[in-house]
Amino acid sequence: MAIVKQYDKRSGITYAYEATYHWDKEKKQSRCTRKLIGRVDDKTGDILPTDGRCRKDKTAKTKKTSKRGPVPVTSTRHMYYGATYLLERFADDLGLTSDLKACFPDTYKKLLSIAFYLILEDNNPLYRFEKWHLTHKHPYDEDITSPRSSDLFSAIKDDQVNKFFRLQGRRRVEDEYWAYDSTSISSYSETLSQVQYGKNKEDDKLPQINLLLVFGEKSGLPFYYRKLAGNIPDSKTEKHLLEDLDILDLHKTKFVMDRGFYSEDNINGLYKEHIKFLAGIKLSLKFVRKHLDEIYDDVRMFVNYDEGINTYGYTVTADWDYTQERPYKGDVIRDKRRIYIHYYYSIDKGADDEQAFDQRIAGLCKELVEGNYVDSHKKAYDQFFEVKTTPKRGRQVYYKEAAIKEARRYLGYFALISNEKMDAFTALHLYRMKDVVEKAFGNLKERLNMRRLLVSSEKGLDGKIFVEFIALILISHLDHKMKETDLYKNYTLQQLLDKLDVIECFEDANHSLRIGEILNKQVEIYETLGVEVPTSS
Repeated sequence: MAIVKQYDKRSGITYAYEATYHWDKEKKQSRCTRKLIGRVDDKTGDILPTDGRCRKDKTAKTKKTSKRGPVPVTSTRHMYYGATYLLERFADDLGLTSDLKACFPDTYKKLLSIAFYLILEDNNPLYRFEKWHLTHKHPYDEDITSPRSSDLFSAIKDDQVNKFFRLQGRRRVEDEYWAYDSTSISSYSETLSQVQYGKNKEDDKLPQINLLLVFGEKSGLPFYYRKLAGNIPDSKTEKHLLEDLDILDLHKTKFVMDRGFYSEDNINGLYKEHIKFLAGIKLSLKFVRKHLDEIYDDVRMFVNYDEGINTYGYTVTADWDYTQERPYKGDVIRDKRRIYIHYYYSIDKGADDEQAFDQRIAGLCKELVEGNYVDSHKKAYDQFFEVKTTPKRGRQVYYKEAAIKEARRYLGYFALISNEKMDAFTALHLYRMKDVVEKAFGNLKERLNMRRLLVSSEKGLDGKIFVEFIALILISHLDHKMKETDLYKNYTLQQLLDKLDVIECFEDANHSLRIGEILNKQVEIYETLGVEVPTSS
């Protein structure tokens, strides 16, 4: 037995029926018998007894109505407020609240509350929001059930998200480098079109989507992301990224890129658009190896040593063979462009690389001697060993010493390229800023519970990623502040939030908001972060 509601177009009334299902043996199908039990009140959703002609059931008891007037609120609530207060202040300072309000005027408080929950309830699913809501004061100040959060995610539109990108992008410093990188996020879903098998960066065996993030060097904040199909490699993303940023009116760009984004087409595209870049690059590329061989003996000189990072650095000016296809003219422009190659030798990396290389050579040799061949190692066998088999001596394995020496020659070295003049260590400092993106990916997957996607619709996925992005902005800002003020010497990010989260507030119908006791250590945290200490209204 079930309650079925049906809307009557003629009267504009929604009726409620009691439906009873039974099996019809003759027709061999399920049948339904309905009995009218009332009409549905448009405002309250209550079922009111009726005979179907808008007349109340004569046998129904008359319901007493109370007199109109203010209903006194007698409940008093004690809630945790210290950490949500901090996040509210950050959201205001970053323009996050005002930008969200401009893009989502009806739901921005819900978005902020879910973002706060994701940050403070480490790795907890959204269906536990109700429990958190009962103990914490937050912007929306009401419960958001799991079905309602799904509806909220699905209602987020692309034009709203793009408007938000535009507003946040304008708040970033224009004359700075932007680091961008991608990560893979695995999914159990078989219905999402962009969930594909690709190069999983965590060696997960599940299909995935790829997520591209763009961060500001000085602000340490993300302000743009793109969701990509899981089978798209990094080197194919740059062209569309530039087009997207152009549409968003974010033109004055300088990029810091991992070597996975390197390709000749990408570098030519950056030169064509007159965009400054700094990129990691493989030492195995011919033009990189050629210039390193020319200055190999000069790199590891004392004048090129930075004792702070135990690394040598050396910069070479070279020519880039620039090409540009012009389909509208049917020709190809070929020219030279200036490029700077920054070479580095890390003493620590060199020691680790040599140890790992020697262990690998020893392992390969053992496989050959014992006859335990691994198909994926065949190229290495051919490169570093010679195997001879004779009836008298059996299998003999010999090292190719020249090949091993050649490989060991470059251990501990790495390189960057740029088209903006700078010294080697400035370039390295900017490039390592990219670590903030790696930290962000860790926060997304671990802290914000994005390691596995469990959504079943495209719109739901898009909306969930956007709310996770809002949370990521706030976490990144807190991380940046803690690094600037050396708070990491005394607290982890979680410890700091826990330290503030226990501060209570008290709500009462007859009094303004009151703040509970705040310890000196908590006051010190707020002041160090540049946030005004919360006080009673």
